[in-house]
Amino acid sequence: MPHWRVVDGMSLAAIALNRFGLGARPGDASPADPSSWLLGQFGHFEPRPAVVTSLPDAMAMTTQYRENLQQLRQMGLIGTRAPSEQQVPGAQAKAEQFQQERRQAYRSAYGGQVRARLAMALGSQAPFAERLVHFWANHFAISTDKLATITMAGPFEFEAIRPHIGGHFFDLLLAVTRHPGMLFYLDQAQSIGPNSRLGTLARGRNLPRQPGLNENLAREILELHTLGAGHYTQADVAGLARALTGWSVGGFGRRMLLIDAPAGAFVFQPALHEPGSVTVAGTRYAQDGEGQARAILSDLALNPLTATRLATKLAQHFVADAPPPALVERMAHAYLASGGEMMALYRTLIAAPEAWAQPLAKFKTPWDWTVSAVRALGWRDLPDGRLALTLNELGQPVWRPGSPAGWPDDAARWAAPDALVRRVEVANRLASLAGTADARALAPRLLPGTLSAATATAIARAESPAQGLALLLVSPEFMRR
Repeated sequence: MPHWRVVDGMSLAAIALNRFGLGARPGDASPADPSSWLLGQFGHFEPRPAVVTSLPDAMAMTTQYRENLQQLRQMGLIGTRAPSEQQVPGAQAKAEQFQQERRQAYRSAYGGQVRARLAMALGSQAPFAERLVHFWANHFAISTDKLATITMAGPFEFEAIRPHIGGHFFDLLLAVTRHPGMLFYLDQAQSIGPNSRLGTLARGRNLPRQPGLNENLAREILELHTLGAGHYTQADVAGLARALTGWSVGGFGRRMLLIDAPAGAFVFQPALHEPGSVTVAGTRYAQDGEGQARAILSDLALNPLTATRLATKLAQHFVADAPPPALVERMAHAYLASGGEMMALYRTLIAAPEAWAQPLAKFKTPWDWTVSAVRALGWRDLPDGRLALTLNELGQPVWRPGSPAGWPDDAARWAAPDALVRRVEVANRLASLAGTADARALAPRLLPGTLSAATATAIARAESPAQGLALLLVSPEFMRR
């Protein structure tokens, strides 16, 4: 076992494995040069591993969604009143059966995506990069609690997030904004410029429900994805929303004036685009079709307020709930100096003494804790498929944060007494599946330099191997990173 430099009683290897990574595994060698180990992971990180490519992609999920909508309309379940037995004998029973089959298909697709995410987290040789995937997926959160996105969060993370974690932030921002998961989740596909060709035509027909502008995506881009709350105005939201009109999803373009495109593909619909210039964050953008919104996103990505927001969130995730202001400033400066490269943020973070000098500063979220617990047992896959539902029990169902703000990243949200009780229950269940694993031998390998005498003594006095393992998984050292 190599000699590790120790800071405040905690080895740098332990920090690299548990704070920057996803948790130590008993059979893996600890990094002799933690900083180099972290940065070197981007050289062998797999954006599209086999477990992802074997799943239906966004285009397949969009096709299924479109076909389901068509069937629901034919059955009268949307768009008109539900059918009655007097109208069509057996219609209600057929509709209920279809709904049940559809829900089962959605649950199956969602479950497969969750298991794929867990498999990558458990087996990855690039755990720091995998953690960043999870971080950015939460920064650009979508939720599966809508019909249009119930099977779209997996493809969104796999297609828009994973390939772009090491490039320029603008490329990541553009990819997530154009992905059908985001366009459906924030209703952008339904946004129509009032003075666009289609909007003008609809107004002339005096329809009972006029199409209009939707500001959801524009607001979240400004508040959550880039500048941050308090740093934009309603006029900025309206300007960006007008520029984004026309950004839509293929497969829904058979109406008059609309371009037909493959289901799930990004498509710019000129007939939906609001004409004219817009002003966002003090800059005027001339009419340029799809290029108008692209130019705005490019400038937002390099805005100093965006740099500070990204640096703050990364430092909060990796260092402390209240990140050191000096570290945030250095990270933001490096980001801007690099022209918006995310690797500049990561390199500055890893080089920062603050990132290595505050042992056990972060309380693990349910996702973090579950992944690290399963990795600690040496599993590369889940021995029991029901464990994929563990995150529901612990209060953090995968891809279901309930709002575009994503899941909170501080101890106040996750360290409540009832939440800890649920972790104890899950730890006992995991330990019961681990056979005769010896927690006394595992503990120093999983927590090098951080295992306390109190925890070691409690494990040694456990009445059974399973109890000792459960005690390790819920120890203060293991619950924090």
